[in-house]
Amino acid sequence: MMKRHFTFSIILLCAFLHSACTDSRTSDDENTHREVAPNSLYAQSTESLNNQISSSRKNAITQAVQTASPAVVGINVTEIRKYRYRDPLSMFWENDPFWGQFMNPQGRTFQQEVKGLGSGFLISSDGYILTNSHVAGNATRIVVTLTDGTRHDAKLVGADDLTDIALLKIDGEDFPYLKFGDSNDIMVGEWAIALGNPFGLFDINDKPSVTVGVVSAAGLNFPDVDGRSYRDMIQTDAAINSGNSGGPLLNAAAEVVGMNTFIYTGGGKGSIGIGFAVPVNKLKVIYDELRRNGKVDRSFKTGITVQPIDMRLAKAFGLSAIKGVLVSDIQAGSSGEKAGLKPGDVIVEANDEEIKNEQDLSWAIRELKAGDKLKLKVIRNKELKTILVMLEKAN
Repeated sequence: MMKRHFTFSIILLCAFLHSACTDSRTSDDENTHREVAPNSLYAQSTESLNNQISSSRKNAITQAVQTASPAVVGINVTEIRKYRYRDPLSMFWENDPFWGQFMNPQGRTFQQEVKGLGSGFLISSDGYILTNSHVAGNATRIVVTLTDGTRHDAKLVGADDLTDIALLKIDGEDFPYLKFGDSNDIMVGEWAIALGNPFGLFDINDKPSVTVGVVSAAGLNFPDVDGRSYRDMIQTDAAINSGNSGGPLLNAAAEVVGMNTFIYTGGGKGSIGIGFAVPVNKLKVIYDELRRNGKVDRSFKTGITVQPIDMRLAKAFGLSAIKGVLVSDIQAGSSGEKAGLKPGDVIVEANDEEIKNEQDLSWAIRELKAGDKLKLKVIRNKELKTILVMLEKAN
């Protein structure tokens, strides 16, 4: 009985061991399959992820930069500037009417060669380049660097100091160039891409530096700076630094919406995210004038004399507030008289800009040129009228 029981136990043990071995092999096979499958899936997943990342990296910004970069240029200029002597001992005689005429050297000047740099961009296939007047308007020599590494001597076609715009020309053809957008269509908050030559980096690398931000504001006006009028400016937080002046400000479609011109530093020396660009619609007008004539002809006279409105005059003319300017006199035969303006008219709007005082009117017309039209809204006999003034060239 015990022998049969022992034999039966051995049989059970062998069966168990056989079963265990079979299960172990099966488990190993399954593990092998489990290891292969995840590796295969991981490879597929990684490839798919890489494709997705690669695709997502190519966005509107990178495409705009790739499109526009070949048309951006670095600019190096040489100027001859005049300086006045300053004698440290002049305090002892400069106010003396007798000795001052012999000892004072303040009327004497000396010249010095000065190097400068900036940015620009090609605007036609035959080599026309836009930049700021303060970059190249007074240069005696201008060298333009392209993204292919070539250097070209550039000719100053013309400059308009008032709007701070200059036009250059290099010899050659089939150059890449940028397309104008429409600054009237600009949206606050949309992408703004600044390209240029900050601190001369373009000259080192033969390619523009790129900074990206948004359009922070549009239609901003500033007091004149060194005789330059900055009206309807575009504000951006795309970093603009020394050397960026004259470079393009683009939208996400790689269209020029402005030309980077100056920054607010808050007393520092670098960008703090407040930069300003000349709007492209102004660039279009000045570009056409400079290309045709080499200058912008502002030799016109409206023939209008105005005075400010006070409380008494506002009440007399039925104005709801102290605003506008009063036409006090009109020159005979002038553009203003031919248009039908009369003394006693109150100008409240000029070219769709509200006129609150004499400074507003001056700003509204000063960037116009001979041949332009000036649309005025005036109050006459307590009625609002629209008068169109043709700005004729002054004799």
